[in-house]
Amino acid sequence: MSQQQETRSESAGEFVVDTEDCEEREQAYRARGTARPITVVGNPVLHKECKDVTAFDDDLAKLIDDMFASQRAAEGVGLAANQIGVDAKVFVYDCPDDDGVRHVGVVVNPVLEELPADRRSLDDSGEGCLSVPTAYAELARPDFAVVRGQDADGKPIRVRGTGYFARCLQHETDHLNGYLYIDRLSKRERKDALKQMAEGTPRYETVPND
Repeated sequence: MSQQQETRSESAGEFVVDTEDCEEREQAYRARGTARPITVVGNPVLHKECKDVTAFDDDLAKLIDDMFASQRAAEGVGLAANQIGVDAKVFVYDCPDDDGVRHVGVVVNPVLEELPADRRSLDDSGEGCLSVPTAYAELARPDFAVVRGQDADGKPIRVRGTGYFARCLQHETDHLNGYLYIDRLSKRERKDALKQMAEGTPRYETVPND
């Protein structure tokens, strides 16, 4: 059975309801998938904009299943396709917001919507990335985000998040545009993050850079 995201009408468009049956939906995805190793900073696929998805077919469904399996194996809360070496604009997430509410879903061809001035409150919490393992840094991002895109069947969707989940939506969309969170840091902060990575040991399988 197709794992479709339910939507409900809002005045500004369709927002995904991604908080229902989270455990069942996430388990179904990863049960069908195979975990893949994570690409890390320096791999060319992470440093260029990914290709738009145009075919909403079995190959895309399999990729999404593998992404959920890979995300769980790496104990992440979000994963972009290029983080497992695939040049395609897709990300998945299994992420709580600041109220502890769990969100599970997938966005294809995501675009961050520009926020109105009254929603541009910045949160400078710490941030990490599976592709920069063992490194963390504070990074200011808006504490509210809206991403529009498509679901696995190609239907238009919008996803909104607050707090930690808003950070996740922005972080994963950045990935698909060829940016890592460390690219938004100062030179000194980026250097420190890469030092943390060099001195640490990933808890999951990664793809070594040649």
